[in-house]
Amino acid sequence: MKYLSVCSGIEAASVAWKPLGWEAVAFSEIEPFQSAVLKHHFPHIPNYGDLTQYEQWPIEAGSADLLVGGTPCQSFSILGDRGGMDDLRGQLAFAFGGLAGKLKPRWIVWENVVGVLSSNDGLDFLAFQDSLVKLGYSLAYRVLDSSGFGTSQKRRRVFVVGHLGTDWRRPTAVLLERGSLFGNPATRGGEGEGDAVVATVGAGEGGAAVSFQPGNLRRKAGAGPSTTHFPTLLSNSGDQCPHVATDKFIRSLTSREWERLQGFPDDWTNVIWKGKEPSFSLRQQALGNSMCVPVMAWIGKRINYVDGI
Repeated sequence: MKYLSVCSGIEAASVAWKPLGWEAVAFSEIEPFQSAVLKHHFPHIPNYGDLTQYEQWPIEAGSADLLVGGTPCQSFSILGDRGGMDDLRGQLAFAFGGLAGKLKPRWIVWENVVGVLSSNDGLDFLAFQDSLVKLGYSLAYRVLDSSGFGTSQKRRRVFVVGHLGTDWRRPTAVLLERGSLFGNPATRGGEGEGDAVVATVGAGEGGAAVSFQPGNLRRKAGAGPSTTHFPTLLSNSGDQCPHVATDKFIRSLTSREWERLQGFPDDWTNVIWKGKEPSFSLRQQALGNSMCVPVMAWIGKRINYVDGI
């Protein structure tokens, strides 16, 4: 499977799909630090940059079997200004569709925040789906939470899977296991699903996940654990940055722990930046914007399964 990744970030898709033997033909990323991470790990794969310039990219129809991307979510997030498709970042969703129309890949995978479902009373999401249907794709979508895939982070995201052609059963079979169609939620994240490096942060010290707000700790040192999962890692968490609490102290997460919660190998984002190691804030932003590796790994396995039917 050859794939083109747009709004690539630090390439959760490539980390997730490497065990499948899939091959990236190109990336598209404009953020300087995230582009540096891509160049460090994938020096021979071109980065085409700005997605809005896709018509000028040196790539032809049929060169990729799959198009994947998580276009910017800020315009749809309930934490943002909810500009929707009127926001330039929201309009990148249609650039994604335009690129799909140019390449006509067999599969498409698109990810975004749950807020996209209610943006403009749902009309934005409907318009995005309609643009893909008009290109000849059958679609399915589902909200998946990374905590169901072996990570210690609650991260709910909308995933749209499309397959070229009128057979709606193929994308549906990727996102909906047979058991779930009979009212029995399918088991996920069990043995064999945890290919990525994940860990419960602080478990060795009896720590529990907490959210930190100035003057208001949701769990005080010495109290019982409040939750077994960390809240969603954000690119700019500010005062909501998750912490670890033990009976003796409370501390913030390290960059390596952020990587583990997103399913990346240790030090994936620790690349030389402007002659020195990157700051925590740079790595936090890159990781908070990323997809979750174990979720993407599961989707890749499901596509392989459906392709084999």
